[in-house]
Amino acid sequence: MTIPTTLAARDYRGSETAGRTTEELKDIVFHVGAELELAPAEDIIEWAVATFGSRFCVTSSMSDAVLSHLASKVAPGVDVVFLDTGYHFAETIGTRDAVAATMPVNLIDITPVQSVAEQDATYGKDLFRTDPDLCCKLRKVQPLAEGLASYDAWATGLRRAETHNRVIAPVVGWDEKKQKVKVSPLARWSDEDVQSYIDENGILVNPLQYDGYPSIGCWPCTRRVAPGEDARSGRWAGSNKTECGIHQ
Repeated sequence: MTIPTTLAARDYRGSETAGRTTEELKDIVFHVGAELELAPAEDIIEWAVATFGSRFCVTSSMSDAVLSHLASKVAPGVDVVFLDTGYHFAETIGTRDAVAATMPVNLIDITPVQSVAEQDATYGKDLFRTDPDLCCKLRKVQPLAEGLASYDAWATGLRRAETHNRVIAPVVGWDEKKQKVKVSPLARWSDEDVQSYIDENGILVNPLQYDGYPSIGCWPCTRRVAPGEDARSGRWAGSNKTECGIHQ
């Protein structure tokens, strides 16, 4: 496809340092969102890089490195933001380190204001048990919002196939809470599409994916999924909670 020409392409590394106003960002979404809805993932990332330059980043939970790999092909040196909650599985941290070591990306760690020990001292031990929503807010939602402050647009690995709550997630949309453009290049990808890309490109995958964890979050709130169960049933199992709040 032809990349939308709302804005001319710019060099990735040194461009768009001043940012745009909220109205300008909303206008971009309004004009190109529908046009990019059926575009290939690579073209969506290419548009985002050309439009936002260094004020565009990719976020990754390190379940796999598909999105990081796609973005690095389009824009070597692209910022890949990883939210280190202090509660990650060792395998997730290992995947992060492997991505940083083997891919042409600029990996940026974001951490909460308080360490786990400091949070325990303030709110009581194991806040993830007593108030999981607050724990997610303190260790995920707020740190990410602060970490994205210098960007106009962020890309996520969000896919509609992962959960019914994400069916309407647009490929290019407006994130009202963060006041930023939210780009989901993989939104239309099926599980089969993801696996094909992994197989064809030798993509790094979190080892937990092969050990019964198709959806990987913080270790206290993630369990193995039995065959036939929904992929996200292992997240916050036994509660009504289905999302951490980042995508709500």
